[in-house]
Amino acid sequence: MNNKQVFLIIHNIRSTHNVGSIFRTSDAVGVDKIFLTGYTPSPIDRFGRKRKDITKASLGAEDSVFWEYKENVFELIEDLKKEGFQILALEQDKKSVDYKKVELGEKTAIILGTEVGGIDKKVLALADKIAEIPMQGKKDSLNVSVATGVLLYRLLDRM
Repeated sequence: MNNKQVFLIIHNIRSTHNVGSIFRTSDAVGVDKIFLTGYTPSPIDRFGRKRKDITKASLGAEDSVFWEYKENVFELIEDLKKEGFQILALEQDKKSVDYKKVELGEKTAIILGTEVGGIDKKVLALADKIAEIPMQGKKDSLNVSVATGVLLYRLLDRM
């Protein structure tokens, strides 16, 4: 579908429903790989069984999108940078730019973080760019899986 390599890093997102929804959207837009880091639950439980709560939201997309669990997000980002990946964070920050102005590199890894606390500042500091979706209503943020969908469709529909 696209000629660019796009990875997601789902860091410390506790909700299995959000993780499953992100897998489903990733399948729809052609994300190449998802890395689950920190305490993000994986589609396979510790006994090697599929997690029904993730599968319910993903509709089986965890079988069609490559994924890998990496405990240490800092090592992962360092390794991806060595491989030539641009690191893009989706977050509200004083350094963020409107997501509509973001361009994907040939290789891009997008970091997603917790809804309440956002991406940890130490992780955010490793990003090459920070994208933000402007809010117009009374609420100042979107659900992380919804925000991921908005960002991915905006970035990937131009390729």
